[in-house]
Amino acid sequence: MSETLPAAPQPALTPAQQAQVLNIVRRAARAEIMPRFRSLAASDISAKSHPEDLVTAADLAAEAMMTRALQMAFPHALVLGEEACARDPLLVERIADAPLAFILDPVDGTWNFAHGLALFGVILAVTRFGRPEFGLIYDPVADDWAIAEESGPARLERPIGGARPLKVAMGKPIENLTGHVPLNLFPPSVRHKLASLLPSFTRTEALRCSAHEYRMVAQGYSDFVLTASLTPWDHAAGALICARAGAHVEMLDGGPYTAARTSGHLLVAPDRTTWNRLEKVFRVLLEVSD
Repeated sequence: MSETLPAAPQPALTPAQQAQVLNIVRRAARAEIMPRFRSLAASDISAKSHPEDLVTAADLAAEAMMTRALQMAFPHALVLGEEACARDPLLVERIADAPLAFILDPVDGTWNFAHGLALFGVILAVTRFGRPEFGLIYDPVADDWAIAEESGPARLERPIGGARPLKVAMGKPIENLTGHVPLNLFPPSVRHKLASLLPSFTRTEALRCSAHEYRMVAQGYSDFVLTASLTPWDHAAGALICARAGAHVEMLDGGPYTAARTSGHLLVAPDRTTWNRLEKVFRVLLEVSD
């Protein structure tokens, strides 16, 4: 008598649904984001939590358009965006219990966008009970996107031409690593100590755009990302895409990353060995935080 094998888990989105979601994102970018790029009036830009935490008319209009379309296509899913969560921070608490959630950053890199820098993107993640299972990082300027699902490889796609597999860089010694460390996102009590560690590396920088920092790592152009601001719209898609490109993704204090996690330090590195080397360098953050 043969044993019945358990059924493989169904993907969060079918290929047809993935294509539908991509079309929603690209349509919103064409209709609401790109027409406003380098065309914003002063009245189209405002600050949220501090003077450099900006929101523009493009953020609001694109999020509204994508939210409506996703709610129509997936009526039983939780759909939340960065700007909705800015108005109601308690929305984030619903991610952990949601069987299916769409998490949006309509214009990631808003400061860059508002100042005419072509370094911004649209981030969309799909989670199940907080676990990222689909990630999309779209570049409206280049009209290409990094994409991955929980059970498949990460890839870079564009409207014309085949998909290109994404692969993180090879691991290497600390002094040869390049990475992304946004100092301004760390508490003031930590910044000076963290800044003193950065000369250990070949280069560290902050692009003011999680979308492109994760894309750089997933393509093997940078080696690591360390962050302390665990807003799910910034990190859920990028963490998944990098993991499916071969990276080791883990919280600095141990344990997996989930979109329901709102505190701690997320560290993404090319492999476990390099992650361990970085953990030894950045372990001081845990001591300072304690």
